[in-house]
Amino acid sequence: MIRVLIVDDEALVRSGLRMILESAGDMVIVGEARDGEEAIGAAARLRPEVVLMDVRMPGMDGLTAAARLPRAPGAPKVVMLTTFDLDEYVHEALRLGAVGFLLKDTPPRELIAAVRTVAAGNAMLSPVVLKRLIGSFVHKAPSRADVARERLAALTAREEDVIRALARGLSNAEIGRELKLSEPTVKAHVSRLLAKLGLANRVQAAILVHDADLA
Repeated sequence: MIRVLIVDDEALVRSGLRMILESAGDMVIVGEARDGEEAIGAAARLRPEVVLMDVRMPGMDGLTAAARLPRAPGAPKVVMLTTFDLDEYVHEALRLGAVGFLLKDTPPRELIAAVRTVAAGNAMLSPVVLKRLIGSFVHKAPSRADVARERLAALTAREEDVIRALARGLSNAEIGRELKLSEPTVKAHVSRLLAKLGLANRVQAAILVHDADLA
């Protein structure tokens, strides 16, 4: 069973998420929290695998809480809950180690699939929405693209092909088909390039590619 912690200041939202996720059959809601401070305590006590965290809440907001949750192996994977008018906060959350985000009006089937994806160790990469977030709402300083390109220069040509495909939201299997590589080979490339760039996950890699204006 996938252990999930729901964090939102609105009881109705928490109840709706609980009902949807528990209907999946392979998920259990280990707890709920009303703000970031409660979320940190609940995560330490209940040890969820996935935390669904609202961005804006009274008291400690989701962004602050995401930054304070542990990053060690076995730590919960954080998915931010947001609406389009909060996209700049989500971008920052991804930089802080969150593995992705969901819109609050995500259809139930997609919500369930997203939690399963995150629990399996993959990042939330919605190609259309993530590109919109990064491309339309993030105002980059002129030097950021140069810094990002300098970091990416450490990659081999093949690793650059892989990270560009990754930034488009492709899975390992899809990258393998596009680049004519086996899925284990793609997985190895992704692991190496993340280590080489000092990145925590695929979302941060995608952001780096977009920062470099290479997507």
